[in-house]
Amino acid sequence: ESTGTDNMFKTDVREFDAEMRRKHDFDAAWLDAVLADATSEPRIIELISKPAESVLPWHRYRDHFLTAERIAAGVDFWVEHRARLAAIEQKTGVSQHVIVGILGAETYFGRITGRYRVVDALATLAFDYPPRSTFFRAELEQFLLLAREEQVDVATVQGSYAGAMGSAQFMPRSYRAYAVDGDGDGKRDLWGSWDDVIASVANYLEKHGWRAGEPVVAPAALWFPAASGLVPGPLAPDTTVKALRDRGLAFETTLADKAPALFIRVDGDNGPELRAGFHNFGVITRYNRS
Repeated sequence: ESTGTDNMFKTDVREFDAEMRRKHDFDAAWLDAVLADATSEPRIIELISKPAESVLPWHRYRDHFLTAERIAAGVDFWVEHRARLAAIEQKTGVSQHVIVGILGAETYFGRITGRYRVVDALATLAFDYPPRSTFFRAELEQFLLLAREEQVDVATVQGSYAGAMGSAQFMPRSYRAYAVDGDGDGKRDLWGSWDDVIASVANYLEKHGWRAGEPVVAPAALWFPAASGLVPGPLAPDTTVKALRDRGLAFETTLADKAPALFIRVDGDNGPELRAGFHNFGVITRYNRS
């Protein structure tokens, strides 16, 4: 682990410190203290660089997330916040069930939001993890700006090992760009205000092109076993509804023939399960590709 004294002797930390003062006029004493206090956590390097021991089949991931307990928690959350969810859907067009589902998958409705100090996570990856140092230095810059703008307590605020924050798990750049004040108190608080969290998730999806009333996916089947060249593609829609049907994929949708689409194949309990994904599926993957 780095101590504060060690940190401020590192050339790249000193250069970052000087750049932040020059670009953003940070208070020198405050910034020096923040960077000196940041601790390099070897466990964070281990987590971000360690390849997965195994790639689990889709149904194993489904079983992890779709437990009876998490579903019940989702129902409770939806009932408790039904008025706000309905109002946000009316305002943005983003489906309530998608907002609830994202919050259930990301943090189990606020139960699992990360146990690393955000400043430690970002500083570790910015200065001690060369493969992605450029990205994480930029996120550390955004976090410092966010702290100044929103009075975030840098010394105590916690998040994931990659620096994702709050019940919505926004990275600092996304927080500054897409978080909104949902409860009208003049702050954008993704830790303590569910109104802000719900509004921010919807705003993120809306700003990334969510189309109100359109489906996300549809169950699908092949008309014939050796469908013409159908292979699972990228997560973003890379073809059209008509093209998928012409190549042997059968599914129901009211979307037009030219609507964006993609072919999805997942490993179910009893073999492959097929879906057609649409534009809004691609939007959700912008939130989290996993």
